[in-house]
Amino acid sequence: MEDQKTTDIKVIFGLTLVHFIGDFYSSFINPLLPVFVEKFALTLAQVGLIVGISRFLAFIVQPSVGYLADHYRTRFFVLGGPLLAIVFIPLVGIAPCFLVLLLVISIGSIGSSMFHPSVAGMISAYSGRNFGFSMSIFNVGGTFAFGVGPLFITYLVGSYGLKISPFTMIFGLAVMILLFRIVPSPQGEGLKDLGFIHSIKEVLGEVWKSIILLWVVMVLRAFVGVSFRSFIPVLYAQEGYSLISIGAVLSLFTVAGAISGLLAGHLSDRIGYKPIFYCAHGLATPSLFLLLYLPGNWVYVSAFLAGSFSMATMPLGVAMAQELAPRGRSMVSSLMMGLAFGFGGMMAPLTGKLADIFSIREVLYFLAIIPLLTIFLISLLPEKKLKYKQSVI
Repeated sequence: MEDQKTTDIKVIFGLTLVHFIGDFYSSFINPLLPVFVEKFALTLAQVGLIVGISRFLAFIVQPSVGYLADHYRTRFFVLGGPLLAIVFIPLVGIAPCFLVLLLVISIGSIGSSMFHPSVAGMISAYSGRNFGFSMSIFNVGGTFAFGVGPLFITYLVGSYGLKISPFTMIFGLAVMILLFRIVPSPQGEGLKDLGFIHSIKEVLGEVWKSIILLWVVMVLRAFVGVSFRSFIPVLYAQEGYSLISIGAVLSLFTVAGAISGLLAGHLSDRIGYKPIFYCAHGLATPSLFLLLYLPGNWVYVSAFLAGSFSMATMPLGVAMAQELAPRGRSMVSSLMMGLAFGFGGMMAPLTGKLADIFSIREVLYFLAIIPLLTIFLISLLPEKKLKYKQSVI
C-alpha cells in the first residue's frame, strides 16, 4: 500500500503519545540515581552499571528490534514496549535489593528499545506530504518527556519518598487504554521471508553508502550533544552557578532543540533536508562557542541558541533515512535513533577522560568544532526528493 498524501492527524498524535509516555517513564532513572545510592549504598561502579545497562538495552539493541518490526505486522512492539516501561520502571521504588533494581530497570529499558524503531517507522505511512514536520512532532514527544519526566518524579519522590513511584504507573496505564484504541497495526514491508543479512541487503540496496554517511553524521551530532549536556553542568558548578541555574540552562537547551526540530521539519518539507543540515551544523559551532564564552546571565541566551542549532537535525536524520530506504523504515529508524544515539552517548566517557587530562572547557571547545566539520559529509549525501510538489500557477 502506498503512503497517503493527506496527514492522518489522529494516528500521528497517537504515535507521538506512544513516544512521550514511553520516554516519560524512561526519564525516571537518571534523576533517581542519588536516591538509589543512598538506599542501597551503591558504589560508583554500580551506578555506572545501571547507566550502562539501561543505555545499552534502550539504544544499542534497537536495530534487532527494528528488524523484527519490519518483518511482522503487529502492535506488539508499538504498544508492548511502552507498557513494559510503564509497569517495570516504577517498581524501582519497592525493589528490595540492587539486583532486583537492576532487573526492573533492564526490563523497562528493553521496552524503550521495542517501541522506538517501530513507531518511528510508521510516521511516514500516515504523514502524507508533511513527513518532515510529522517526524519533528514525533520527536518533540520524546524531548518533552525527558523535560518534564525528571521534574515529575523528583517532586513526588522528594515529597513522599521512593515508595510512591509504583503509583505513577496508574497515569501510564490510563494513557495506554487510549493508545490501544487509536494506534493501528504497522504496515508490513514484505521482508518476512528474508533473514537478517538478506533483509539488510534488501533494505539498503544501492543506498548503503548514503545510510552509513548519514549515520556517521548522526553519531557525531549525538556525541557533541551528549557531551555538552553531561559536562556543562559540571563546568558551571565549578564556576559557581547554582543548581537551579544549571537546571535552567539544561532545560533551555532541550526545549530549544524541540522547537528548532519542529521548524526544521516544517522547512524540510518545502526546501529539502540538506539546506537545513548546512544551516544547523554550520551555526551549531559558533553557538556552542558562545555557550562556553558568554558570562553571567548571557548563558541562558547562549544555551537556547546552542540547543536550537545542535539538536535541530535529530528528527531529520530519521526522516531522511526512511526516504532513502523506505522498505525498512523501522530498521533504518533504529540505526539513526537508537544505534547512533547510543554510540554517541557511549563516546561521552572519552570526553571525561580528556577533561581529566586537560580541562572541561578546553575539551568542549574542541568538540564544538565537530558540527562544522560534518558539513563535508553532509555535502556527500543525496538531496531529498520532494514527492508532493505544489503545482506552479
